[in-house]
This record gives sequence, structure tokens and C-alpha cells, in this order.
Amino acid sequence: MTTDPIAWGVAMRPLPGETESGDLHYVGAVGGSVLMAAIDGLGHGSEAATAARRAVGILTRHAGEPLSDLLRRCHERLVGTRGVVMSLALADPSGRMVSWIGVGNVQGLILRAAPEQITSRDRLVQRGGAVGVRLPPLQISTLPVWPGDTLILATDGIEREFSRDLGNHEEPQALADRILSRHGRAEDDALILVARIDGRSA
Repeated sequence: MTTDPIAWGVAMRPLPGETESGDLHYVGAVGGSVLMAAIDGLGHGSEAATAARRAVGILTRHAGEPLSDLLRRCHERLVGTRGVVMSLALADPSGRMVSWIGVGNVQGLILRAAPEQITSRDRLVQRGGAVGVRLPPLQISTLPVWPGDTLILATDGIEREFSRDLGNHEEPQALADRILSRHGRAEDDALILVARIDGRSA
């Protein structure tokens, strides 16, 4: 799929035996940038899915707001639900920057197109808490990105070790499908979102 100026793919499945997944995603254009989110409703089943859908709705209606404001808005609207953990990323390819923020254990990482561009900051700092339950102090990180770099967001239904099994030669959807197939955990909902900057195939 393409949301100018990125190409992206998502792979997801519910916990075996469930009909609904509490792991959902959002991708939408914001001017020349693209807002992306991976959202994990706490637990699984219909209550987790309800909380995650509410978060997606808030992002859809307020996508142009700053990332920290979006998280606070989600937090206010999710009080009384099971709550979610989520990570947000705003990619600005023309400015060659990505800003991201996370609450809870949704992983975020950047797979660099060029090995010499890799830095120790290419993983999203995960902060404890849950949106709608307990919001930690919010801190946005901003990193440079280059054409061909790949941004990945993954819920905890994907094994952490998936990052050892990455290659920038695959199209985003193919990479997402492969990671889910190889590293999806059988005891949870699972989702992985893969987005390549500038929509370039490596």
C-alpha cells in the first residue's frame, strides 16, 4: 500500500480462538508527512478491540495534532476502558526526519538502507504505562531518515527477536507477512506495521 510519500504494509491476526483482534493500526497523510500508529488493547478479545478501535477513531479525527497531544487526547477518551499501549510515528520524508513516541511495550525501530547511517538511537524508547489507565511523562524523539529507510512498529504479539531477522530487500508487505509468520506469538494478538520512506523499493 502507498500513502505518499511512503509505501507500507501491515500484517496482523487475533489470538487463536478469538474473532476480534485488540491490535490495530493507523496510517494517514498529514500534509506532506505521514502519521502511523500501532495500538495494542490490553488483554485480548472484544474489550481490547473496543479500546483499540476508539484510539484509531481519535487518531483519524485529530491526526494533524502534535503527537503528545494525540496521546493525551486518547488517554482522556479511553478512561474507563481496558486501555491500550501504543506507539506513534510522524514521518516527514521531505525534511528527512521522523518523530515518534510510545507508551507501553509497542516496539519501534528503523531499518537503515545504508549500514553507515545506523546509530544507537534507532530504537524507540519504551516508557511504562497504559493510555487510558496511567500516562507516563511524554517525550518525543526525533531522528533523521533517508530514502529507503524502513520504519517498523510491532506489538508484543511479535517476538522481540524479530529484529534479528530483517532485510531491506523486501517490499514492506512481504516483510510484514514474513515477520508475522515467523515471529508471531501464539498466546496473543499480533501486529506489525512496516513503512519504507519515499516508497522506494530497495
